[in-house]
Amino acid sequence: MIFDTHAHYDSGAFNADRYEVLAALPEENVGLVVNPGCDIPSSRMAVEFAKRYPHVYAAVGIHPEDAQGLPDGTPLDPEKELSALRAWVSDPARRKADKIVAIGEIGFDYPWQPMDKELQRAFFEGQMQIAADTGLPVIIHDREAHGDSFEVILKYPTVRGVFHAYGGSAEMARELTKRGWYIGF
Repeated sequence: MIFDTHAHYDSGAFNADRYEVLAALPEENVGLVVNPGCDIPSSRMAVEFAKRYPHVYAAVGIHPEDAQGLPDGTPLDPEKELSALRAWVSDPARRKADKIVAIGEIGFDYPWQPMDKELQRAFFEGQMQIAADTGLPVIIHDREAHGDSFEVILKYPTVRGVFHAYGGSAEMARELTKRGWYIGF
């Protein structure tokens, strides 16, 4: 059985056949899927898929690219977005009903232009605090920000999770795994 630990079935690439693909996964030996959100709307969609399909689970969060603002240039308010996320995941019964198993996808994406490092940091650290408070693991997106990502996780020693699509050094990977983190390639 395959466990797809990082799928984005809300992506436009699945618009033509999303529900057929999701329904057929068990027949193709994909027994479990974690579908992370990239913002509040896509996180809601991840929960919808999780409720509809027994083999799908949701991660909810705000991706660093999406933290930069809406496509029309409207900036996101970290306090408002993080408050909504916290309210959503704070109740264990609601998390269970929504099949939410992680906070993610969160982190840093430095090649994104225009890019506001402090805004990305506010979203990343805010979501790490939510993970620490709820006991949920995290899915870390770390693109060309390895030192800053490591610095943030050190501030939250009880939080664990996975660095997906890892691109850091072997030394950092060893340090992360020593601290209980998983690495995805």
